[in-house]
Amino acid sequence: MGETPGNLWSHPQLVAAVTSEDWGAAFRTYRKLTGLSQTKLGERVGLVQPDVSDIERGQRRVTSVEVRQRIVAGLGVPSDLQSASVSLGTDVAPVSGLSLPGLAPDEDLLARVTGVVDASHRVDAPTLDWLDRLLAEHRRAEDQIGSRPLVDVMRQQLRTVVDLYADARGDLADRVVRLAAEHAQFLAWMAQDQDETATALAWYDRSHEWALEAGDANMAATTLNMKAHMAWSKGRAIRCVRLAEASRWSAPGTSLGVQGMATQMAARGHALNGEADEARRLLDDAQGLMRLASERPEDEPVWMYFYDETWFTLQRGMAALHLRDWQAAVDDLTVGLDALPDEYRRDKTWFRACLAHALAGAGESAQAASVAVASVPDAAAVGRPHSWNELHTTAAVLLRRGAKEGPQLVAALREFD
Repeated sequence: MGETPGNLWSHPQLVAAVTSEDWGAAFRTYRKLTGLSQTKLGERVGLVQPDVSDIERGQRRVTSVEVRQRIVAGLGVPSDLQSASVSLGTDVAPVSGLSLPGLAPDEDLLARVTGVVDASHRVDAPTLDWLDRLLAEHRRAEDQIGSRPLVDVMRQQLRTVVDLYADARGDLADRVVRLAAEHAQFLAWMAQDQDETATALAWYDRSHEWALEAGDANMAATTLNMKAHMAWSKGRAIRCVRLAEASRWSAPGTSLGVQGMATQMAARGHALNGEADEARRLLDDAQGLMRLASERPEDEPVWMYFYDETWFTLQRGMAALHLRDWQAAVDDLTVGLDALPDEYRRDKTWFRACLAHALAGAGESAQAASVAVASVPDAAAVGRPHSWNELHTTAAVLLRRGAKEGPQLVAALREFD
């Protein structure tokens, strides 16, 4: 009971269960060694207690790549054990375009972005204008359809941009590098959206480097802020705050909107750490910056199109959720969702899942289940893994409270699992 992580993964029974992908035995052994309940183990791996029970008793097999990945991450399976077959399974292909072979872009693309392209490509301002517009349209499309369908398209589009660099001169060369930085940042975001952390970090690093080369302070700051967002999504509050602060102060000359986005990210990190006063102070600062930015929208970079009062209200709701101020979270998330346009399908799905969690925390079990069940189809279609995991968390809260709606939500999730 109460084994330390180092001792845990030296236990032969646990190692044998994981390497053979006998998840029922792995769960039983892990719980025996750590003293965790089925509910607590479920919270770690993104499953509700009945699912953990079914897996342990052999009544449910783990066949989903996504569920495998949640289990591996939640149990903290060491990388040397994952390499045997655990990380994706030997008979299941990874999601196309997202699972890169290493921590950097694939070899062909890496050669293009770090070397000299011999082929001649005509570079002119209208071509770059068209690529700018195309990237903007893809960003908007991703709000509606999610990241999965766009990854391969965007990787090819970045290849086109990089190929242009060989023939670019002067101001056009700076524009090409800036455009490449924006494409890399978008690819990083899409990898992050699919919880491909190593791939996302590689693209953020590449984007940051290009942004510095092009003298683009807004993109340089944005890449640091998105790394802060990734740290927040992994529950790493202190790293989130530090990266958000770096975004705020390391790139002088950023727009008011970019400063506001980094300030609210720092606030969310403090909220995640339970530091209510600092979180609320920074949220007030961020809102002030956002209002000033709204007076001069032409000064904001194009990727800040979503940053408005509605979005900020939703961020306040997220901070309140972390602070377990359930009613404030319910109020802000409800107001924000009511104002959020339907074309933000992925974001609406995420914030609805968070609203369901807040309602469950507030003891509004029937309403929580209603919101959650209505969100399940979109979470399955465009909200995996983040919205999907949040709905599992909501189910776990309802079951822990003994609410009769808990099994109803579990049943709805199983239909799409």
